[in-house]
Amino acid sequence: MAAALSAYQHIEIKKSLFWTKAVYTPTQSQAKAVILEYTPTEGERVASLLDMPLDKMAADIQQKGKPVAGANGHFRLELCLSDDRQFCALQLFRFGDFQYKPVFEPRFYEGKDVATIALLL
Repeated sequence: MAAALSAYQHIEIKKSLFWTKAVYTPTQSQAKAVILEYTPTEGERVASLLDMPLDKMAADIQQKGKPVAGANGHFRLELCLSDDRQFCALQLFRFGDFQYKPVFEPRFYEGKDVATIALLL
């Protein structure tokens, strides 16, 4: 997902001798990586939620609660969330054949849509 993130039009990668950081350029907010892992059952729920329209996703999470992340999972959600919660990039992976394989291509959200995605955290 790092390659897709660095190619995104509103992300600037800043590097120094000691650090590398991604900055969401419209707000100059730093974006930080978060990795969550899920059991097969919870991972399937995450995949299902991410395929829903955002309003239905929010309603489902409010009704049933957010998916429960674990230590080592069959599913891995990689996301990059800006400090001001105005930008989010995410990609879901499933473990198979001794490696994580993408369930779908990276997805990008901006503005008010990020609040709904942040419900997964």
